[in-house]
Amino acid sequence: MKILCGHKSQFLTRVTCLLLVMIVLNACGTSNRTTSSSNTANHTTGCKQVGVLLPDTASSDRWQAKDRPLLNSAITHALPGVKVDIVNAEGNATTQQNQADQALTRGDCILVVAAVDSDQASAIVKNASQQNVPVIAYDRLIQNKHLKCYVSFDNKHVGELQGQYIADHYQDYMQQGQANLVMLNGSQTDNNALLFNQGAMNKLKPLIIAHKINKIYDIFVPDWNNDRARTAMEQALTANQNNIQLVYAANDGLANAAIAALRAQKLNGKVLVTGQDSTMAGIQNILTGNQSMTVYKAITQEATATAQLVAALSRNSNTATLTQGDTTKTQDGTAIPSILETPVIVTKDTIKNTILNDHYMTKEQICQNLPPNTDTQGIC
Repeated sequence: MKILCGHKSQFLTRVTCLLLVMIVLNACGTSNRTTSSSNTANHTTGCKQVGVLLPDTASSDRWQAKDRPLLNSAITHALPGVKVDIVNAEGNATTQQNQADQALTRGDCILVVAAVDSDQASAIVKNASQQNVPVIAYDRLIQNKHLKCYVSFDNKHVGELQGQYIADHYQDYMQQGQANLVMLNGSQTDNNALLFNQGAMNKLKPLIIAHKINKIYDIFVPDWNNDRARTAMEQALTANQNNIQLVYAANDGLANAAIAALRAQKLNGKVLVTGQDSTMAGIQNILTGNQSMTVYKAITQEATATAQLVAALSRNSNTATLTQGDTTKTQDGTAIPSILETPVIVTKDTIKNTILNDHYMTKEQICQNLPPNTDTQGIC
């Protein structure tokens, strides 16, 4: 469009000319913003490079033994041709932040993050969102309103399963009318650990108030560190002259640490110990009688659900068909679309119907290095 402006022009007055120029320029600006917005909305369409950030290898062997291969397999199956970059932060939140920055730099256009620290990982979501890269919180909620989706288990229910088991069986372990409880919670920087504790206390608090269970020691173990958990258990035993009948351990790693401390006092197998994650050590501890229960979380389902979300984002499909209206609120009240799988309790009697039937472990894996005369429930 050509506009003739000048004192000799007979077509338009100067005022009218200036108004037309402003209208044209504004229209151009609007057109540019519309294009930019469209590009932002479709940034992940066709994404074939996905970054997966795992938290550690020490707190639970699930992250490397289960989550890593299952996520890689599920994502490549759901989105053929995709490149999956998987890294592990080894329990360091700063390392995970750096890994996220590196993922964005190399062009990962969708991030799947199992946070080391639920609060600090907010910076990962912030940086990614500024580059129009969606973040899926995997297993652990990240405290950021720009989170795209959250995939995990009903973690409050995990704690309720653990707490209910103690409530159902504490009387079998009472000595002289006492049932003293030690609580080894997970890391306070992990939102899941807070939910596990909340769920467990939903079941235990009435018994504590009624003085049927005495909570004598309660700690959130920093970074889920098993060595610190063993030290805490040793301190609890010493402070109470070994008079402990119940141990709430938030996962199998903490349970194994508690069992080591109990074994040193020849109390292993005589104290109720909970767990979670159905790790190899946890299942074997249950068969040897040193651990009472664990919580099985079908990680295959968690990985598959995550992969389906990744594929939907890449194909610009509606993720609502996957989340089905379920949400989880962050601390600021933002409702994050969520997929929450159902956890299942596992005891010695149910290992066959859960762990083995789901092919989560093989008989050979479970039976390896078990002590002679172990009651294996016919598994071995």
